[in-house]
Amino acid sequence: MGEYAWEGRMSLKYWVWLSSASGVGPVTAARLLVRFGSPENVFRADAEEYSRVEGVRQTDLTRLTCKNLESANRILAACSQHGFRVLAYQDAEYPDRLRNIYDPPIVLYVRGKLPYVDEEPAVAVVGTRKCTPYGQTTAEDLGYRLARRGLLVVTGLARGVDTAAARGALRGDGRVIGVIGSGVDVVYPPENKKLFEDVALSGAVISEYPPGTPALPAHFPARNRIISGLSLGVAVLESPKKSGALITAARAIEQNRDVFSMPGNVDAKSCEGSNLLLREGAIPILSGEDIADEYADLYPDKIFSGSMAGISENPDKHARKHRDVRGGAWSGDEKEIDNMPKVEYIDLNGFLSRLSGNEKVVAETIGVSALHADEIITASGLNAQQVLTALTMLELKGCAARTGGLWRIINTL
Repeated sequence: MGEYAWEGRMSLKYWVWLSSASGVGPVTAARLLVRFGSPENVFRADAEEYSRVEGVRQTDLTRLTCKNLESANRILAACSQHGFRVLAYQDAEYPDRLRNIYDPPIVLYVRGKLPYVDEEPAVAVVGTRKCTPYGQTTAEDLGYRLARRGLLVVTGLARGVDTAAARGALRGDGRVIGVIGSGVDVVYPPENKKLFEDVALSGAVISEYPPGTPALPAHFPARNRIISGLSLGVAVLESPKKSGALITAARAIEQNRDVFSMPGNVDAKSCEGSNLLLREGAIPILSGEDIADEYADLYPDKIFSGSMAGISENPDKHARKHRDVRGGAWSGDEKEIDNMPKVEYIDLNGFLSRLSGNEKVVAETIGVSALHADEIITASGLNAQQVLTALTMLELKGCAARTGGLWRIINTL
């Protein structure tokens, strides 16, 4: 964007006016800043001066010549009332990674405490809203493993893969940045209210849209550039050909970020896009371990080894330190196994004799116990992809169920 003078925090109302109240987009706003040197100078310019700036349209002129700061002042008052931070493009805490993309947001609204992103191995996890049970399990496991290894998880907090990845990261005692397409006070989807609160406690919910802005369809493709811009790489799970996740991957490529993709069922529509990314050169992954290992040498003081991270431990042991992101609260030393549905006696030997392949190995590993997927992976000798696929198949057959993160055999074939 070039260099232009910083006018101090008193000029924040002009940044807010330029980013939202003026109605121009981030690219036009950037050109205006380069031309006039500061948002206050942009505000004080006239129509003739605006018209000399490349890319300024007639509609932009109409908006820019409306010299009214009332909307900007209302936005700042709402942020002050609710404790939301406003980061302008030239603030020291504004992430350089985001500042250096083609179309950075002029202002960020922050609910929570934004980590120092430029010093963090941040990875975005995105995918379809309509994910399968396998996709949800995989995304949650990915988020958990990234967090346990010390990576910062960035996601959109949408339904499906985004929600599962955020929950997994929180279970792993990790931090999450949720980038949303509404004001930071507007929860969308509405059932994620507790998740939004927990993300804000561990990290931050951020948006380029001021408080009160509804979640409009056009906002979501725009926010995807922020998701990728904050991250070293983007991991795509279960994505159809036409999806926001592929838009995020495309923006990541434009921004010279890594793109990872997890193989999915070749016959599933929900995996066509993510499988296509693999064919086009995305880095294949089978678990969060692959991503962590990719950046371990670059961030030796941030990314833990698997053994140091205690990756084979039951993650629910760690999750008891925090409020349950699904809406409840951990009560003392209560174990999830106590809440498992009661089932009749299982003829395990007879059950196992009718299974084969990885499903049999997984079922035999679980036995009459209740285990987390991490424990099954460690004990069975199978990799994460094999275990998660087998668990999904057993669940679809009505032979296994998961409650509180623990898997248990519940029925005979």
